[in-house]
Amino acid sequence: MADSSQAGKPSRAAIGAVFGAGVAQGIALVTFPAAGAIFTSPQHYGLTTTQYGALFIPQAVLAIVSSLLGPTIARGAGAKKVFIAGLAANLLSMALLIGSQFLIGERMAAYAALMLATTFMGLAFGLTVPVINTCAAAFFPATADRAVLALNTLLGLGTALAPAFVAVFVSLGIWWGLPILTAALCGALLLFAWPLDISVSNSGAAPAKSGMPPLFPLFAAAAFLYGICETMNGNWASILMSTTLGNQPATASLALAIFWASVTGGRLLFASIDRWIPERRVFMGLPIVIAASFFLIPLLPAKAAFPGLAAFALAGLGCSAILPLIISFGQKQMPSIAASVAGGMIAFYQLGYGLAAFGVGPLESMASLALNHIFATSALPAIALTILAFLITRHD
Repeated sequence: MADSSQAGKPSRAAIGAVFGAGVAQGIALVTFPAAGAIFTSPQHYGLTTTQYGALFIPQAVLAIVSSLLGPTIARGAGAKKVFIAGLAANLLSMALLIGSQFLIGERMAAYAALMLATTFMGLAFGLTVPVINTCAAAFFPATADRAVLALNTLLGLGTALAPAFVAVFVSLGIWWGLPILTAALCGALLLFAWPLDISVSNSGAAPAKSGMPPLFPLFAAAAFLYGICETMNGNWASILMSTTLGNQPATASLALAIFWASVTGGRLLFASIDRWIPERRVFMGLPIVIAASFFLIPLLPAKAAFPGLAAFALAGLGCSAILPLIISFGQKQMPSIAASVAGGMIAFYQLGYGLAAFGVGPLESMASLALNHIFATSALPAIALTILAFLITRHD
């Protein structure tokens, strides 16, 4: 195979591996929240809300550390080694999740295995997502915004498939079929990518000496706030639908699937209509949609499936294109650190992810707030994100 760096453009196989990793990483990432009802079920792991939320602390910490270090590693070792390491970490995470089911009789051992599994998931996410976003933009420099949005559409497709697969496997009595499927997918992709040349021309560039661009705090804050908004839906939708609103587990899984399907559909839609509706207008409008969904969710009636599904579909549409646009706008507006923008934004996104993933349990127990009321307070980050979107697009 020809060297893509010498040919001046990547091979089709390299493009396929990078964009395929988007789907695989999406499935792997949502495997844990998609199985939230299993983790909290007394018949299975029997976790409390706080224990469930704490599962995602090591994931967030490792994702932050690895996403910040990933660009530095890529400059020295190359983008491909970061990419391969991310796939391997996904494989380890799924292996630990599969193994944890054999420890359910020993609750502490099972919980330790789950914590270790989410730790490797954080490492996988922090290594893989920044490097595939950077590769997508570098592979298609003339249409970087569209390429990043397309990649994240595939990432969203994976996140939508995970809860759908969980629902199928749970109905068959083998919920652990999802981590087995995910492990097989990541393993196959790792073998496919191993001989390929996956390189980025600026991955070896020296870091900029001009310091942090003045716009960086705006983008970092936007990524952080978006992390809160997405995680409230992505990690807690199924718990809200099953525990607070009393719906069946299948309905709860469907709500999560619809949220991620709406995220994916929105990314595809906005990538297709960018000629008529510029990305800057999309970016300004979507946080308003998220805020509207957070105001609607506390009004959902108990055991009424359709209103809940519609509310999470609206939330998914609002979340759809925001993170990809934060990354692509950041790469354009901060060219001195373009190769590090994806990693930095993923790190701050994961800060928001960690806060929302863990913070719900203490708010429920210490502040005596019901989960649907916590969703209502999440409108505040969405409103703040709206303000930041206007400030960011002033410079675009």
